Amino acid sequence: MAQAAFIGLGNMGGPMAANLAAAGHRVAAFDLAPALRAAAVSAGCIGAESARAAVAGADVVVTMLPAGKHVRAVWAEIAPHVKKGALMIDSSTVDVESARAAHAIAAEHGLASVDAPVSGGVGGAKAGTLTFMCGGADGAFAAARPFLEKMGKKVVHCGGAGAGQAAKICNNMILGATMIATAEAFVLGEKLGLSHQALFDVASTSSGQSWSLTSYCPVPGPVPASPANNGYKPGFAAALMLKDLKLAQEAAAAAGATIPLGGAAAQLYALFNAAGHAGDDFSGIVNFLRGEAAGG
Repeated sequence: MAQAAFIGLGNMGGPMAANLAAAGHRVAAFDLAPALRAAAVSAGCIGAESARAAVAGADVVVTMLPAGKHVRAVWAEIAPHVKKGALMIDSSTVDVESARAAHAIAAEHGLASVDAPVSGGVGGAKAGTLTFMCGGADGAFAAARPFLEKMGKKVVHCGGAGAGQAAKICNNMILGATMIATAEAFVLGEKLGLSHQALFDVASTSSGQSWSLTSYCPVPGPVPASPANNGYKPGFAAALMLKDLKLAQEAAAAAGATIPLGGAAAQLYALFNAAGHAGDDFSGIVNFLRGEAAGG
């Protein structure tokens, strides 16, 4: 089996690294937080004391980091120390320009690279059922696919460098906007005397159907696995949804695209976060729409 390095062991990266290790790969894992390194070791990885140490001898390097500036900095640090012929994969969600800059760093050092952001949340990371949206050359994607399939159930090649990030940003703009529309419908239904179950039974089998409704219903009851049945614990935190909506706004400005619903969604999630709910699941926006979020 291949030797892998995994850098960034947070809520998503930790389980992803563990799944690579469970598949039989030797995974050298690094994070700035010692507790996260220890958790990765407990899950079958090998602890590394630095990013450079993690990549030594690795056939594939995976990063899962908070923002574009971190990806650019880490790739610039480690690329000179990655062995020739190795593959670089970034699964962070970042702006398209940062993704392309990371590809350029890899190319400067003769390394193949893929931007491969994910959809599926913490639950998908733990279960190994993530969707990977990939950008990069055909050969790099072909090399990345066997590794990504150990961490997810769907791997899609979206195009050249940065295309994975473009797909992720567009997907999550859809998600943010449809969650708000779904939550608004339940708030209106409450005012009109509809039960949550009645509205769900109609909309889930009619033209109002969406993933936000049938898989992640924002009110308790109809979908037992949704965060609404667990006090709106994430899941996918409102702070991360706001981050992605802001990335969509930046991308739209750079590309000259008009996205009024995406802009409205970003504004509402900014208000929800500012009310102290950045750590709540993003579906908790239903409480804000009821006027409850500011008071907890």
